[in-house]
Formats: sequence, C-alpha cells, structure tokens
Amino acid sequence: MSSGDHYFSASPGSDPKLRPIDVRLAGRDLTVTTGAGVFSPDHVDTGTAVLLGNTPEPPPGGHLLDLGCGWGPIALSLALNSPHATVWAVDVNERALDLVSRNAATLGLTNVNAVRPEDVPADVFFMTIWSNPPIRVGKNELHSLLQTWLPRLEVGSDAWLVVARNLGSDSLQRWLEASLPAFGTTRAATSKGFRVLRVRRHQD
Repeated sequence: MSSGDHYFSASPGSDPKLRPIDVRLAGRDLTVTTGAGVFSPDHVDTGTAVLLGNTPEPPPGGHLLDLGCGWGPIALSLALNSPHATVWAVDVNERALDLVSRNAATLGLTNVNAVRPEDVPADVFFMTIWSNPPIRVGKNELHSLLQTWLPRLEVGSDAWLVVARNLGSDSLQRWLEASLPAFGTTRAATSKGFRVLRVRRHQD
C-alpha cells in the first residue's frame, strides 16, 4: 500500500493489484480476490480468525452487520452460514466494498450488501454485529463508531468484537461498560493476544 494509503482511506489511490488468495471460511476452502489498499490483503488476519473461531453460529435470518468489513472474510462467513439473512458489509474504503461485492458474486452469495455507513437505511436493526474494529483510527473515532452502531442491535442481541490486548481490549471493555449502560459486555474468549468481547443489548 502506498505511503499515503491506509485501510481506512475512502478511496485508496494505489494500484489495486488484485490477486487471488486461498482461504478457509465457514468450514469451506475458498478462493477470493484481495488487493492493495485494504486491510490484511494476503490472508485472514489473526484477529479476524480468532473472532470467527470463537463466536457461535450467527442468527439464521434478519439483518447481520460486519462493521469495518475490509475485503470481506467476516461478511462472507456470515453470508455462508446464514443464507437466509441479509448481511451488511460496511466500510469507508470503496475498494474494500468492491472486493466484498466481487467475492460475494464469485461465491454465488446474493445476500450481501457492501455499502458505506451512510447507505445503511436508518430503520435497519441487526440481529448480530461481528467486527474486527479499526482500532488504529484512534480512540475518539472508535468510540464514536461503536456508539453509532451498537444501539442498532435488536434488544436481546449480541455484538462480537475482537481487539488485541496490546491495543487496549481491556480498556475498551471498561469504556463499553461505563458508556453504554443498556448493554452488558463480557470477555468471551482470549486467544493469540486477542480478546473477543460479547456486547449484549439488554434494553432500549
């Protein structure tokens, strides 16, 4: 990725350098397309792998959210596991959204909507949110992101977040508990230097 591009850039200017990689998602061996200017283009990153390995089966229907989808390993897993659900793959990075759409089409998944945050209809609420959130955007931006999207969980539903311990998973858990009183946050798993946090919406 060029020196001016970050995976949270809206429109990466670098050559996309599209390339196939082999991955295992939802128990299946698949070939997907990735490229430059997106997060972890060469493989499913460790944090995402920890998240996918430590969450229960997603709800079979309703709206499901992958927040900060990158090239799509979480969104594609959700769509493969819940073919009757509508999966929203949300990112600010237009190249990432193009890759998710491309991969969903290649895999024959018609239930994936890859969109920018503002393009998710305001009346859509989610049965679950899975996210490897963009910690490196900074604490204020991250907190704003979570305060925007977690309240769009259906009551009684869970969000699953994976955060590296050395990037503040424990302080994020404390912040969630203090800042979002309608939610309960627990540590669901610890693996390979990452925490998986379960955030359940208890009430309106």
